[in-house]
Amino acid sequence: MAVRKLKPNTPGQRFKIISAFDTLTTDKPEKSLLKGKSKSGGRNNRGKMTMRYIGGGHKQRYRKIDFKRDKHGVPGTVKSIEYDPNRSARIALVVYADGDKRYILAPNGLKVGQELNSGSNVAPEVGNALFLGDIPLGTIVHNIELRPGQGGVMARSAGAFAQLAAREGKYVTLKMPSGEIRMVLTTCIATVGMIGNSDHALERSGKAGRSRWQGRRPRTRGVAMNPVDHPMGGGEGRASGGHPRSRNGVPAKGYKTRTPKKASNKYIVERRKK
Repeated sequence: MAVRKLKPNTPGQRFKIISAFDTLTTDKPEKSLLKGKSKSGGRNNRGKMTMRYIGGGHKQRYRKIDFKRDKHGVPGTVKSIEYDPNRSARIALVVYADGDKRYILAPNGLKVGQELNSGSNVAPEVGNALFLGDIPLGTIVHNIELRPGQGGVMARSAGAFAQLAAREGKYVTLKMPSGEIRMVLTTCIATVGMIGNSDHALERSGKAGRSRWQGRRPRTRGVAMNPVDHPMGGGEGRASGGHPRSRNGVPAKGYKTRTPKKASNKYIVERRKK
């Protein structure tokens, strides 16, 4: 994994830093795991714009990803590492011994031809999916379930990982990517290793047009609006805008929005750092 810094032949290339795509082994996705992906343009089912600054973008097809890793006891072989336009991580095509094909999130160090397994009595090696109760302490994991059988929901983006810190009773303690320390049931499944493509954080678009390719329209700053449009709008000349807040008046930059009586609070040992 590496990034390429382009020569400044054009203004758009002057600051552009993109992935080298050196880990990819094919540019042809598996047809049976593709499905169409429609764009809403930020409109709801009545045609009303409910999300601003969304529209356009390159046509994409969705890749069905196996977040559950529930092929227990059936070995699979990695056939290819591929690009996925729907996420920052790379994906890997796994062909199982019974002929089933599935995409998984590609962890760092995964190689074509490598054998993967999931379930009980599986070695805690990169790419294997195990129950949290079977994973050694200190191990780096990703694609973590919060409820048994739900499928992985945590640590799924490029370079993300959590660390298994402790085990007590029916819970393990995980240090999450945000720095939060929380308890998760030992019967939940996680995949060993760190998600690949960690250099994604170093990429720079270089020009506004690249955001348009990704379906993002220009975003208007609140301070540039009128008072009728935004709490930070108005004022004579270039006014600063007052206290930072959203269009609906919810304060930003430090204001806690988490519900104080949320049921899952009891599983959080230590909140994330600011």
